[in-house]
Amino acid sequence: MTIDWLAFTPWSALAGGLLIGLAAAAFILLNGRIAGISSVLGGLLRAGPGDRGWRLAFLAGLLAAPWLARLWGPLAPIQVDAGVGVLALAGLLVGLGTRYGSGCSSGHGVCGLSRLSARSLAATVCFIGAGMLTVYVARRVFGLMAG
Repeated sequence: MTIDWLAFTPWSALAGGLLIGLAAAAFILLNGRIAGISSVLGGLLRAGPGDRGWRLAFLAGLLAAPWLARLWGPLAPIQVDAGVGVLALAGLLVGLGTRYGSGCSSGHGVCGLSRLSARSLAATVCFIGAGMLTVYVARRVFGLMAG
């Protein structure tokens, strides 16, 4: 994946971050639930009858958001510089890490840190550190990614 730094728009990034923070805060204040994606999706697989609707609506909103964003302008082009095998392995490793870490980066990084959770701070530091190490090893040791 590449980022076009000449087209980077800090104001839209700030607005997006504020919207994510406000949505996470509203979600916990109004529903008493944390807006971590892995928890929402995982809970859907074992949800009771009254617990399924809001989870489906939450996930439908995530899927609909890019389509709605297109109303305000074109989406940034996405370029993934990896093969299917690398992407599949990465997905499996992220899923495994989410399971062992008791949550995903959105749950810990956005929702957990905003609640001053020490566990989420430790998890977020591990996510970022593992990501940095992975990119370094993939680029410098194995030469898998451009850049």
